[in-house]
Amino acid sequence: MCAKQNNGAVLEAKKEIPSEWFKVVAGLLLVFMAVLSGGAALRESVTIDEVAHIGAGLSYLQKFELRLNEEHPPLAKMLAALPLVLHGTRADYSHVSWTVSRRFVPAFVGEWIFGEWVLARWNDPVATLAWARLPMLLLTLALGWIIYLYGRRLGGAWGGLLCLSVYASTPVFLTFGPLVLTDVAVTFFSLRALWWFAAVWQEPSRKHVALFALYLAGALLSKFSAGLLFFVFGFFALSTRWRAVPGQPGTKVEVRTWRRRRWRATLTGIAWAAMAVYVVYFVFSWNQTSDVLYLVGHGPAWAPVRRLLMPPWLYLRGILVLAFSFVRPTFILGHGYPHGVWFYFPVLFVLKSPLGFLGLLALALGIALVRKRPARDAWPIVSPETGLVWRVLWVALAVFVAASILGHFDVSFRHFTVPLVLLILLVAPLPHMLEQLRQSAAGAGRIMTGLTALLVASCLFSAVRTYPYYFPYISALGMGRPAYVLASDSNVDWNQALPEVKRFADHHRLEKLEIDFYGLSDPAVTVPQSQLWNCQKPTAADAGQWVVVSSNMILDTHNCTWLLQYPLEVLAGGAMYAVQLPSPIPAAGAPGGPPLPSAYHELLGQPIDMRVNMIDLIRHPDKFPEAAAAMEAQMAAARESKARPTGAP
Repeated sequence: MCAKQNNGAVLEAKKEIPSEWFKVVAGLLLVFMAVLSGGAALRESVTIDEVAHIGAGLSYLQKFELRLNEEHPPLAKMLAALPLVLHGTRADYSHVSWTVSRRFVPAFVGEWIFGEWVLARWNDPVATLAWARLPMLLLTLALGWIIYLYGRRLGGAWGGLLCLSVYASTPVFLTFGPLVLTDVAVTFFSLRALWWFAAVWQEPSRKHVALFALYLAGALLSKFSAGLLFFVFGFFALSTRWRAVPGQPGTKVEVRTWRRRRWRATLTGIAWAAMAVYVVYFVFSWNQTSDVLYLVGHGPAWAPVRRLLMPPWLYLRGILVLAFSFVRPTFILGHGYPHGVWFYFPVLFVLKSPLGFLGLLALALGIALVRKRPARDAWPIVSPETGLVWRVLWVALAVFVAASILGHFDVSFRHFTVPLVLLILLVAPLPHMLEQLRQSAAGAGRIMTGLTALLVASCLFSAVRTYPYYFPYISALGMGRPAYVLASDSNVDWNQALPEVKRFADHHRLEKLEIDFYGLSDPAVTVPQSQLWNCQKPTAADAGQWVVVSSNMILDTHNCTWLLQYPLEVLAGGAMYAVQLPSPIPAAGAPGGPPLPSAYHELLGQPIDMRVNMIDLIRHPDKFPEAAAAMEAQMAAARESKARPTGAP
């Protein structure tokens, strides 16, 4: 009774603040995020994956073919391409990068060449990139609004603002939100699908099933990892057998009927989502050749059958391509590994999350554990009306975190965005818990409330202080060590810092600047005086010159710590370094000199520098047919060698 009275008093107190005030503050937080995230994106060059994604998305809408970038579903890329199509962005589909990419194997190289020409040759690179990133920024802001609404449902208006404040100041969303990638899209649609899945199990109405199907389809069309949602659905259903959710009947007969009805509604939603995915793939692969399905049948009579089978074939082939790329070298905490390691994402979560957010999680967990002690007047953490969705979010968090830890695709913290959003929503009930604490222990409640406000302020302050260099962000838990020691790839530098290199070159009036950059596109588009360089192989002509090296090349992709003892300037917050080489340069293997050839590293552990070949093909696409034929021959030889019996010549 006391708990109900206290709860009512709290609700009355909160009614004194108009709900419009909270919406205004939420809107201001989204404006804050748009300024920081969008402003940073406008200062950055195109990142590695964006080159392929932008060109591919444009071709989907203009040619109704999915030949490029099959390793990712098309939705996010098509969203980014919408303003490009409306803006009249040009692509030459008679170009060799498109015609040769008609075949499956060459398309994996052709997508980079085609995307580079779309961005930098056929159109203005700055305007094209900005237009492509605009829908992604809007989607990031839409995800923020959904987090506010869901946080409000879970923890009241203050809970919604708390979640939105954390989201709007988290560097990983400020970094990758506006970029033409799949991560924010799959996070948006997955969160919505989980929420409406919970609604289906609370009340399996047609509206709930339709919305669940819509957002599940969006998730499946955004990224193949959305398949983890099916594990969430199954584990949640199992959890209702171990512990009842609010509204679940008590008798065996009733609960069996209750569960059967909800499973039927869930499967109906999944079927509609699958149909939506099929339709999208069917429409946007309409002009794509179906010859790959020649085993089904030859000739015009079989053409309709092959066309009907193309959507599932393309989707499954994309999943297979992704599966084969799962094992990649990993770099974390100064060490390289030939495969993924279980602690990769936990370490990055600690290092790349604001201290204020980590403090809020610890505070919410601590108060929740204290509240577990027997207390007759204790409130539930969330209301019975949201108890079911609260269970769904916890199950989803467990599934996605387990997949991140057990999987071997340890490349970037951006692949952790779905569990990160779920963790943000877990702090939504904190204001309610603090109110209860103030009711039972006024002094402690006021202290904890003040601490919460301080932690939120620290998150917002950290976001402003880090602007505009969110890529290499490392919290104070990095103990002052540079980012290149702790992580690599898009956690530090992803080719986004070339405008900073251009400003450095102009400031020093350099007519030539050698760059050891981390990318597969032509750096001369942004830095006209640039020349590709390998920091492991300096020449005598480099002595005394300024050079620029990506952070990823210092320890991970290349082996160039020898540069750090010479005069240097930090660029883009530590994403890149400008170094003035000594004159003369010490010999390889000597103190202060470059490494010996036996100690060389290359991108993805390859025996050659992939960038040399890619830039050559971008600048001289007439070489692409010969290179594509060589690739196909190598693939055929590899398949033949695997099929040949042991001991065969």
